[in-house]
Amino acid sequence: MRNLLTISTIVLKEKKDIVYTTIFGVLAGLIGISLFGASGYVISKAALIPPLYTLTVMLALLKLFGIAKAVTKYAERYYSHRATFTILGNLRVRFFEKLEPLMPSVLHQYRSGDLLARIVGDVENLQNFFLRVFYPPIVFFFVFISTIFFTLFYSVWISVTLAIGMLLTGFVVPMLAAWRQQRLKASTQELRSELSAETTEFLYGFQDLKVHQKVEEKQGKLTELSKRYLSAQARKQEAENASQSWSLVISMFVCWAVTLFGVYDVTRGELDGLFLAMLIMIGLNVFEYAVPMAAFPTHFEDSRRSSAQLFSVMGNQKEVKKPVSAVLQDEPMDVEVRNLSFAYGNRNVLDDVSVTFSAGSKTAIVGPSGSGKSTLFQLLVKLYEPTSGTISINQEFLTNVEQEDLWSYTNVVMQENHFFYGTVRDNLLLANDNASDIELKAALQAVELHAYELDDRILEKGENLSGGERQKLAMARAFLKKGRIWLLDEPFSSMDLLTEQKVIAELTQKAKDATLIFISHRLAGLERMDQIIVMDEGRVVEVGSFSELMSKKGYFYHLKQVEKSILFS
Repeated sequence: MRNLLTISTIVLKEKKDIVYTTIFGVLAGLIGISLFGASGYVISKAALIPPLYTLTVMLALLKLFGIAKAVTKYAERYYSHRATFTILGNLRVRFFEKLEPLMPSVLHQYRSGDLLARIVGDVENLQNFFLRVFYPPIVFFFVFISTIFFTLFYSVWISVTLAIGMLLTGFVVPMLAAWRQQRLKASTQELRSELSAETTEFLYGFQDLKVHQKVEEKQGKLTELSKRYLSAQARKQEAENASQSWSLVISMFVCWAVTLFGVYDVTRGELDGLFLAMLIMIGLNVFEYAVPMAAFPTHFEDSRRSSAQLFSVMGNQKEVKKPVSAVLQDEPMDVEVRNLSFAYGNRNVLDDVSVTFSAGSKTAIVGPSGSGKSTLFQLLVKLYEPTSGTISINQEFLTNVEQEDLWSYTNVVMQENHFFYGTVRDNLLLANDNASDIELKAALQAVELHAYELDDRILEKGENLSGGERQKLAMARAFLKKGRIWLLDEPFSSMDLLTEQKVIAELTQKAKDATLIFISHRLAGLERMDQIIVMDEGRVVEVGSFSELMSKKGYFYHLKQVEKSILFS
């Protein structure tokens, strides 16, 4: 329920449209009932064959009510849908604002298809919260209360009958439907998320499934999951149909009761026969506004589960503190790491790491796989928040710096770089919107991508590129950005040695005055680095220049000897 209260807060931001929707909804209901009631009265009056002029006023009122109903109904639909679309927009923005600081840690907890289903399906599902949950009960209540109060002037018994019908269709039937909804174990939202996740995984892993002859097995699982999803949808629809059927049955019985009580009052002389048809028509029409209440439990439960699915993404993550908005200056930058620790769940990845990267220095971070190099890299670019310890840039704590401000001064190349569906130009312009075609071509030449033109097509995730080409394109993108800090995580691991040496030479020239932090498995070519940081099991075990570390004959020296033995064996 707390999640629905949050949704209600977002809904109530559109107070103006909500008020207009409610007012026009109530007016449309009352005018519609008045139109039916007046029609019944005119029919009864006309049956007595009075002079035509006595019906003129009522006929004029009928025309007025008809026009007024159309206008108010249009206004209700207009404002309700405008409010709904605005609310959906606000909800998407609110969800993204909460989600964006949690990336990429949230991706480790949720599968991509599941997250997509929540972002798209559950947000879309919440459009029914305002249209089917929030304001229909208000319209139902005011229309019924007004009608009951009006009929009270003609017949107490008819008024009581309508009140009983209101209680049954507005409260009893929805409560029974809600109880039945609670008994449905599998929600369509959860099954939809699971189906989306499995389908996404199937499509991305299709080649591997094909190679290992597991396509049919995976298809069988998807088919079974799809059947469960369709079955859950069918059960939900059956529950909604049953609720609407019971409401219709009750409304018909109430209308018969209104007719019987009306006839009884007429025979006793307590009710003028002219008003009998009017009261019957009112009884028939007023229950149209009980129809949305039959679907209320279904939409309420859907909204509750959708909001729970959405906010569970944020609720299960560590809250990210809002930066104090310290501003970085466009000048050489030093980076200082003090007593830094980080853990994935209960597994410590970094333990009390303290290192300094002087402004303009060139640093290599080396160590075996799993030593914490990439995690330190991700903390430096603020993709994660440290468990303890601090990182500062030019004496400004990184926690006080906005991500966008940090990234504007940082050239980043990660182990896995994303490429969007589009052209080479589109993907290069991500780094610098103002780069000319000449600059883009120069960047491609610098990384030995001579065969590619700017208008060549790149598939989603760079599927039509080799591993080396992806790394070259990522480096070309970095070359277009004028950053003060270069952060490179295994940028040359898939390149041939000749291309690697050429790209490193270009990098050395472009990062001449910048601070360079370079993660590598290869130990060759590190002689040009100002310092080398050696990591193992989440700790810094050695720091020094290449010559210093080799003369110490410690951990780095032994790594170098192992590499030599592999190369020359």
